[in-house]
Amino acid sequence: MAPSATAEPIDSRIVDFVVPKKDTIQLPAPARARLEKAGIDLSNGYPQRPAKPLYLDDASRIRNVEREHLDAGARADKSKSALLSAAKQVIHLTSHIGTEIVGLQLKDLTNQQKDELALLIAERSVVFFRDQDITPQEQKKLGEYYGEVEVHPQVPHVPGVPGVTIIWPALQATERAASFRQPGGASRWHSDLVHELHPAGITHLHNDTVPTLGGDTLWASGYAAYSKLSPEFRKIIDGRQAIYVSAHTYLDRNNTTAGPKHIERTHPIVRVHPATGWKALFVNRAMTKQIVGLDKAESDVILNYLYDVYEQNVDIQVRFKWTPNTSALWDNRITIHNASWDYEGSEPRHGTRVTSLAEKPYFDPGAPTRRQALGLSDD
Repeated sequence: MAPSATAEPIDSRIVDFVVPKKDTIQLPAPARARLEKAGIDLSNGYPQRPAKPLYLDDASRIRNVEREHLDAGARADKSKSALLSAAKQVIHLTSHIGTEIVGLQLKDLTNQQKDELALLIAERSVVFFRDQDITPQEQKKLGEYYGEVEVHPQVPHVPGVPGVTIIWPALQATERAASFRQPGGASRWHSDLVHELHPAGITHLHNDTVPTLGGDTLWASGYAAYSKLSPEFRKIIDGRQAIYVSAHTYLDRNNTTAGPKHIERTHPIVRVHPATGWKALFVNRAMTKQIVGLDKAESDVILNYLYDVYEQNVDIQVRFKWTPNTSALWDNRITIHNASWDYEGSEPRHGTRVTSLAEKPYFDPGAPTRRQALGLSDD
């Protein structure tokens, strides 16, 4: 595909990485053991921080190039026999979303099994693997199999392994303290990197350290949320586009006094997954700004209803209880998620995350819903 007209070389300051001084907070022992076993150099401090771009135009140019994406799930054997027959157990956690695979190590999957896992994630939205022995380097390698790994310009990463970002609430609290009433950005329904030209596909979060009580993560199905809408209402939103914004903000180079601004991108609010061919609702309360072509008041009415459908129907959600060394792989194209902060920082939590970018979102009016494809009633 041809590059975007705005694509330009990125200032080297944006992609250079700097190492912080040693943090005053203590790295949890299980996390330290895992990182040291992986050969990660912690002597210069942890984590490594990117040199954050200051200006909106610099940040907007990052990955602002159209490219071809070949989805691993689209080339998989539909039976997924290589993956499922090798597992000791396959546990579907709810009817609509969430599956746990028992007895497999992600680092040992064959390419055929990786393709079939991508298809399983596309069908079940989020797949869990407990008791994983996986290094950040192996986690990144698996992510690269599924697409271009996102190297975040703002979020700290594992030293020497850009693209493997850190989920460590205690570190985040040093910059923005969380509280019971305001638990923080991840503790709201959202989907990752919707502002990208090619937004997130599969995200792989491996938690090596988790609280003994609380700290669950919830996911909701975009397939099922779309099917919750009446056929007539679907006609209102099919083919419509909305403006999506970045989680982080930047300054306008030409008007630095105007205050921080988000990167904005336009995508369809109903998209089709290339591996399944099913329609999914692609909105989230945190980062969907406005439906294109509607007045804000009109847009707000529709979007707030769509958010409520996604968030308030518990039958299309799964709530997962973490155990140490568990991996969750979910598809941001067809889900939203929410991290519960009910443990309130009382115990350490630490994980590493890799996100593979997918195709530019598209809509196909002839695509079926998941329920239609499975022979289920959409009423």
